[in-house]
Amino acid sequence: MRSRSNSGVRLDYYQMTVQKTILRYQNAVTGLLPATPNHPHAWVRDNVYSILSVWALALAYRKNADMDEDRAKAYELEQSVVKLMRGLLCCMMKQIDKVERFKYTQSPMDALHAKYCVMTGKVVVSDKDWGHLQVDATSIYLLILAEMTASGLQIIYTLDEVAFIQNLVFYIQSAYRTPDYGIWERGDKTNHGVPELNATSLGMAKAALEALNDLDLFGTRGGPASVINVIPDEAEACQAILHSILPRESNSKETDAGLLSVISYPAFSVDDPQLIKITRSGIIEKLQGRYGLSRFLRDGYKTPREDPNRLYYNPSELQVFENIECEWPLFYAYLVLDGIFNGIPEQVEEYSEALADVMIKGDDGIYVVPELYAVPADKVREEYNDPKSQDRIPCGKIPQMWGQSLFVIGRLLKEGFLSRGELDPLNRRLSAEPRPDTVVQVVMLAEDSSIQAKLANCDLNFKVQTIAQVAPIQLYPARVLSHLFSHLGQCKKLGLSGRPSDVVGVLATSKIYMLGNRTIAFFPQFVDQTQFYLPLDIALLLDMFKTDIQYLGKWKMLGRPIIILPIRASMLDMSLSLHPALLSTIQKLQTGYISATRVHLGDLGDFMNTSCITNLTFLTESEDAPDCE
Repeated sequence: MRSRSNSGVRLDYYQMTVQKTILRYQNAVTGLLPATPNHPHAWVRDNVYSILSVWALALAYRKNADMDEDRAKAYELEQSVVKLMRGLLCCMMKQIDKVERFKYTQSPMDALHAKYCVMTGKVVVSDKDWGHLQVDATSIYLLILAEMTASGLQIIYTLDEVAFIQNLVFYIQSAYRTPDYGIWERGDKTNHGVPELNATSLGMAKAALEALNDLDLFGTRGGPASVINVIPDEAEACQAILHSILPRESNSKETDAGLLSVISYPAFSVDDPQLIKITRSGIIEKLQGRYGLSRFLRDGYKTPREDPNRLYYNPSELQVFENIECEWPLFYAYLVLDGIFNGIPEQVEEYSEALADVMIKGDDGIYVVPELYAVPADKVREEYNDPKSQDRIPCGKIPQMWGQSLFVIGRLLKEGFLSRGELDPLNRRLSAEPRPDTVVQVVMLAEDSSIQAKLANCDLNFKVQTIAQVAPIQLYPARVLSHLFSHLGQCKKLGLSGRPSDVVGVLATSKIYMLGNRTIAFFPQFVDQTQFYLPLDIALLLDMFKTDIQYLGKWKMLGRPIIILPIRASMLDMSLSLHPALLSTIQKLQTGYISATRVHLGDLGDFMNTSCITNLTFLTESEDAPDCE
């Protein structure tokens, strides 16, 4: 038998580390991981983060296999990953009725549970006894499911499961207007159990929505029915609110160390480099200590002054936690990964050394990441008077599987066993890279031949078609697209009704759609006069038109956006001539720029090769596909 290479020896060491600190505790029946060896509860978020290192190690073995045994180890590790991800899927599918209700209510009482029984996968606390509404927990599951599927793992087996995942998309798509209990499960900083909008939840939801869009959950073996569809306007709404909150975490929290997962690995949700820098520096400046980072300012969790018999505190109690917040080594691991993904070697070295200094050597000789370091009860007064002066003691979970997992991933990346792209096959790490200017394609269509004749007399450098002349392309108002999307995710067997909203945004209507052998385009929502009377005001309508063009200038999808403006009789003035505001807008469009956005004015048929085109595959194979006619 030939000897192992040095890389094989190192991988075997990390495999032993993962086995003894994480996989040894995986339940053989459900595949779930307990919070601690003697704890019967499995948290969704912790389970996903913990299994990430197992997935990363499997990828490393595939890439650096010395022997057949290495490929066998890779397969074994992959199946452990699949078992856990499917275990969480089964737990959530037992609460399908909650998913269906939550789409319409966004009520905390209808939220998926945040933790389950390790042995049975059943719920362990009632709806009222825990802050279950944690959008980031469901979102991190969906995000990592997408990344793992893109890497070649098959986690979803049936079309019923595809329909459930599609409905989980609907579950998180309203994150931008759904206050939740956040990544630390207690709500606002007063620990009074009040939900609020959290940047960590918004960022993770945005990442999950973008990662799942157009993803085939069956991988290379899939077809039209197994593709997930996401309305792009929902992800964009999450981003808009996220950017308005950052660098804060929420209304009550100035910052939060959990934001590291949003501005960097694994979400990469922020595409503004300056905002990323400000958020990162604020976290480090306000929260970094000698042993790790505090979760947020005045965090009382596990401190000597916390009353462990109460889940929440009174607002007046928060001041007693100032300067004695526990410090979490977990966030050193986040900063190591942030440095690796952003190419900052000095940051990687700084926090790798800091993490190594606070890890604990176990009985089996393996160094593990403790959950946190707390001020000893007899040193609280000294720490109050001189913050960060006292030596702290490790507390909580030892090892903390979440932190241990991120530590292993950082080592695999740092030692070259994995590249950044292998751990991020969907290329989310490139979200902050500069993009070329977007060209918005503008099509003006006359309502009838009389309007067309008036436009022809306006000295335009192009010929305006009528709505009838764009055939075989079919044109419909935005409400028809909303009706088509209402069929998305329907599953009678599971009792799932599909997409609940009756509104689609300008991003959705700015694409060309293929439905079977038909090519369909849609007017934007704001020109639909049957929905509201405001579009009858020509000046307001044109202002909304310019605003939407400016909004489309931030387009991120493949292909160019296209916006169609119908010229109707209501746009004529008292003399039955074209309204001066309309003529002024057309003249600006012909210059190639309007509202500081590049535009190209032309015919609908000429834009077919450059537009963003989406197949309505969920209707193509369906017996219930609606007729647009």
